[in-house]
Amino acid sequence: MTTRRREAVALAGLLAAAGVTHLLRPGVYDPIVPGALPGPARFWTYASGVAELAVAAAVAHPTTRRAGGRAAAALFVAVLPANVKMAVDWRHRRPTKRAIAYGRVPLQVPLIWWALRVARADTAAQRPR
Repeated sequence: MTTRRREAVALAGLLAAAGVTHLLRPGVYDPIVPGALPGPARFWTYASGVAELAVAAAVAHPTTRRAGGRAAAALFVAVLPANVKMAVDWRHRRPTKRAIAYGRVPLQVPLIWWALRVARADTAAQRPR
């Protein structure tokens, strides 16, 4: 398996795992849904889980990997407000929990970079030689 493919499979796995946890354990995610979003938090938790699974499938398949990588980057940008909300809400928790909450915010940058790298690598692999 090539490095490009391994990166794509790993990203798809991360997204799939996140999607499954959103669907199986929504109560963990409901509290970090920004209040500015319309409707119940549970709707957004489930919607983000479904989106993560759909994007994982797109990244996993070579013919949709480029679009999937771009969609993954957009998804990581879209969930940034939830991570910021979590960091604000958890600012008075135990140091370990604060570290987790604060760490999620800057983690979005390498995740976005990774998703765009997967999208670009797929594009480069498809260029005629």
